[in-house]
Order: sequence, then C-alpha cells, then structure tokens
Amino acid sequence: IPRDLTIAFNPTALLEVSLPQATGAPITLHAGIQVPRDLTAGPPTFRLNGAAPSGPYVVATVDPDAPTPQMPTSAQIRHFLGGNFHMSSDSRRLTNSTPAISEFLQPTPPAGSDAHRYIFLLFRQSRAFSTETLVTPTTPISLFNISSFAAATGLGEPIAGTFMLVAPMA
Repeated sequence: IPRDLTIAFNPTALLEVSLPQATGAPITLHAGIQVPRDLTAGPPTFRLNGAAPSGPYVVATVDPDAPTPQMPTSAQIRHFLGGNFHMSSDSRRLTNSTPAISEFLQPTPPAGSDAHRYIFLLFRQSRAFSTETLVTPTTPISLFNISSFAAATGLGEPIAGTFMLVAPMA
C-alpha cells in the first residue's frame, strides 16, 4: 500500500477485490495491476483470505492522486466507504448489511494525467464507527484523509488491502 497515505499497513489478511464485467469473468485485482478505466464501473465485490479477526468490517477506497499524481491538490478522493461488512463462512465473501456511506464511484482520472492509484483498505469496525458523523452521503468526497478518519472513528490500522492503477481514457 502506498506510504503517502500516512497510515501504518501491517496486514494480517488478504483483501481480494473483484470488478464485475458486462461480459466475461470479473477482474480480480492483484496489488498494483493496471486496469483500463472502462473495466472499472463496479461496484466491486470483496473477499477476505487469511487470518482475520471477526467482523464487522469497514471497507474504504481512496485515490491519493487527484487531480494528478504530480499535483495531488484534491487528494484524497473518497471512492467508497461502507461498514457492517460480514464474512460468509463458506465463501469468505464480504457483504454489508447496511447502505454504504459513500457508494462506489468509478475511477475517472482526468485526461493528461498519469495513472492514478485506487487503494482499497479493510478495517475491523469499531463501536465508534457505528455512530460516526464525520462523513455522510452528502459530505464532499475530495480532501478526504483516510488516516485521520480511521483515527477519529477508532478504526485503527487496516488489516488488509490492495490497490490498482487506472489511467485516463485515451
């Protein structure tokens, strides 16, 4: 996970993120894979592999490169934030029992930009998260800080994560 998020990352599990496709099999992310923008419409599905504490969990997705990696003056952009994820015992798939705070927003790096990093992080949900009001569905998505948000809501360090690169449409 890129270090410029200023969040400690010592994973205890693997977060598997898959992007559904209109035709064909979903794309399963491997850390740092570059995915064409037109294949990122989502919403993604999540699966947890490895040793992990029991849920519920919070999933967050951020873009630390907005508007460009060279001048990230709007970063971080919040592309997804949802809680109350639970893992099925048979498939280890994560599903949430409540609406997301921020629904999945398709990556849209601007023309002329280098590829952006889209970082998916999994946290063990804290009691404080259930009553948090720092972020609501109407809160602006730009200038989000996942590190500060995790600290303020008691999420602590992420237990799993991955990221993809998405370049602008040609």
